[in-house]
Amino acid sequence: MERPVASSLPDAVQGHWADRWAPASLRPYLRLARIERPIGWWLLLLPCWWSAALAAIAAGQPWPNPIHCILFLIGAVAMRGAGCTYNDIVDRDLDTRVERTRDRPLPSGQVSLKQALAFLALQGLVGLAVLLQFNAFAILTGLASLGIVALYPFMKRFFWMPQIVLGLAFAWGALMGWAAAFGSLGWAPVLLYLGSIAWVVGYDTIYALQDIEDDEIAGIKSSARFFGERVKLGVGLCYGLTLAFIGAAFTAADAGPVAFVGLALFAAHLAWQVVRIDRNDGAGALRLFRSNRDAGLVLFAAMTLDCLVRFA
Repeated sequence: MERPVASSLPDAVQGHWADRWAPASLRPYLRLARIERPIGWWLLLLPCWWSAALAAIAAGQPWPNPIHCILFLIGAVAMRGAGCTYNDIVDRDLDTRVERTRDRPLPSGQVSLKQALAFLALQGLVGLAVLLQFNAFAILTGLASLGIVALYPFMKRFFWMPQIVLGLAFAWGALMGWAAAFGSLGWAPVLLYLGSIAWVVGYDTIYALQDIEDDEIAGIKSSARFFGERVKLGVGLCYGLTLAFIGAAFTAADAGPVAFVGLALFAAHLAWQVVRIDRNDGAGALRLFRSNRDAGLVLFAAMTLDCLVRFA
């Protein structure tokens, strides 16, 4: 007897338009791209916007380049979707063993492997079209991330901290905004990149708390399992590194006091997350994970305001 497929996945935004209004034939592809879970592209986008704002601070501009910010938005949605599609292709057998993922389009049979590969190629072409709008150095910088992206899905099989590899990929935008603005890199974007990696490891450890029991059964490794009972300490250390590196990036870019006030607000939000972590509350972990979008937007807004204040 064929197993019924859920109308939406457990960690999807309830009542999202992709599940309510999109044609039935398109819904499996939208789920492959995680359209009904926009938090993923937000978290991929934010380091790009931070980097664009940091470049504007360093260059004495009144605000981040708006065209670059729009291109980063389109690229983040496309490449996050492509990354998720690729991850599902690689993990299609593992996903059948985890409650939260077994109803995804590939393991549930809603989409064939050939269809998923074609959809992956389509999203990749959109991402490439966006990347080609930047200068040559930024294009090469963006292409350099593909190896890390290709490696990530395999890490959970033998590496206890696959979130580090995810961080290397998801934080790449911290280099891109600066590269697009200057056609080069420097200490400020590198420090921002290191801080963004630590941020990704921290918030994805919280996200992984949802799957601890299933991951143990399936033999999937994660930072949540690695930290175990000391997960608050582990996430706290990651967030501490986040703040130290971003603060150093601000100093290297000669950021003003408004940016540092934003960093303090960002720090308060991260501390609140650590206090609220409960290993036995999967739903709460998902809420904390999603709250990082708001924390990241606060930091970006402060960096942009710092540009305006200093330019005025």
